[in-house]
Amino acid sequence: MILVVGSSNIDLVASVDRLPSRGETVLGYRFAQSFGGKGANQAVAAARAGAEVAFLSKLGADANGRLIEQHLAAQGLLRPILLRDAAFPTGVAMILVDRAGENQIAVVPGSNGRLSPTDVRQHSELFAGARVLLVQMEIPLETVLEALRLGRECGLTAMLNPAPAAPLPSDLLRLVDILTPNETEAQALTGSTDPEEAARILTDRGVGSVVVTCGADGAFLRVGNDVTHIPGFLVETIDSTGAGDAFNGALACAVAEGVPIKSAIERANAAGALATTGRGAQESMPTKDDIEQLCRSGVRQMEPRQRS
Repeated sequence: MILVVGSSNIDLVASVDRLPSRGETVLGYRFAQSFGGKGANQAVAAARAGAEVAFLSKLGADANGRLIEQHLAAQGLLRPILLRDAAFPTGVAMILVDRAGENQIAVVPGSNGRLSPTDVRQHSELFAGARVLLVQMEIPLETVLEALRLGRECGLTAMLNPAPAAPLPSDLLRLVDILTPNETEAQALTGSTDPEEAARILTDRGVGSVVVTCGADGAFLRVGNDVTHIPGFLVETIDSTGAGDAFNGALACAVAEGVPIKSAIERANAAGALATTGRGAQESMPTKDDIEQLCRSGVRQMEPRQRS
């Protein structure tokens, strides 16, 4: 089983011809409301990839919270534990997506910011039944740290998706078995624009393994002194929202199944690519069959683009 501790949001998505520059207003041509939050996205992604998933999150005592609760009840999660906070509204994300599928996102955490270390400790039984712990950074840092501590105590493989990027103390990094930043997050954490160098810096700080995701270029894996590039997949991108979450959910699923890490990343690359072929976050998460079919195709893999 995979335990996901993280955020739940309502996503407000506007489609635009191009993303605005600073201070600029652009007109949109499509609007949609959907379900998001990195925690919920990754929980749904892992479930669709074939995993049994427990999910701990905190909603507001509002209409958006009720919508999320009803939605997640139909997503095949084994144990969704959805706490409520009467003082703060359910989290909201505002997303702009251009015609090339690139996006800009602003998140108002709301009740996600109230998920506390005490909440985690009060549901410690979830850790005892899991093999993999998956957390992100849309909840308080002290809550992430408490989840990682309990994960280490219970012998779980701990995955941290450091998004949105924030400074991470060494005592937290030493509790992480697999860290999964994208290139922007890796640079924010290390100062390096080179994903291989960023991965080296992070492993030197105590992380077990680092997987730097690079969009269509795939991902770089560093374990000890070994660095491996795992190519991505060429697909027709419509909306990149949720692609990183699809990657993380599928990777957690494969790791929980005991798949070797390089093969697990290949599956995750396929899941991330497939997520860009549909609109929205959770709506576009691929199924296990879709992921396996793309992995078998082989011919759709890309070599890395030339870097400047």
